[in-house]
Amino acid sequence: MLASIFVISGVRIVVDPDSRVATAKKVTDRVAPLLTKIDPRLPNDARTLVRLKAGVDVVAGLLLASGKLTRPAAAVLAANLVPTTIAGHPFWSLPQPERRQQETHFLKNLGLLGGLLLAAADTQGKPSIGYRTSHAAHRSQRTIEQVVNRSQRSVKRAVKTAQREAKIAARSAAVARRLPG
Repeated sequence: MLASIFVISGVRIVVDPDSRVATAKKVTDRVAPLLTKIDPRLPNDARTLVRLKAGVDVVAGLLLASGKLTRPAAAVLAANLVPTTIAGHPFWSLPQPERRQQETHFLKNLGLLGGLLLAAADTQGKPSIGYRTSHAAHRSQRTIEQVVNRSQRSVKRAVKTAQREAKIAARSAAVARRLPG
């Protein structure tokens, strides 16, 4: 369900990117010089970037909906949603009645962002990597401590046994010296 809006709107924008170019220019005009700096071969015109973003939304939305690579797909959709929300729904700069409508869309996108962040963090009932790593380290440390404690007890037992054996040997030697012959 969460993915459906991204798939549907992404397909619509791939088919007709011109409907979003003017709005996207607020972001793409800032991003284009960075893309050119990174690699001059990267596309930097608003129309291509709009279409590319829409295509990514479709693919990530389908992955999320199908349950494949859900965490990365949700993270990509969340990252894509931020500039879209800021550029597409700047309610703070609009007069009333339009302001209220854009504010509603802005808040809707914040709700979608929250859902995507939950999906990106969801481990499907499995502990996270951080949790598993810290607990594995803790278990390893506990195991090492147990081995060290057992070794210390074994050494103490061996020392006590050796001391007893030495006493017995000393007594036997003393008895042997006292015996005639």
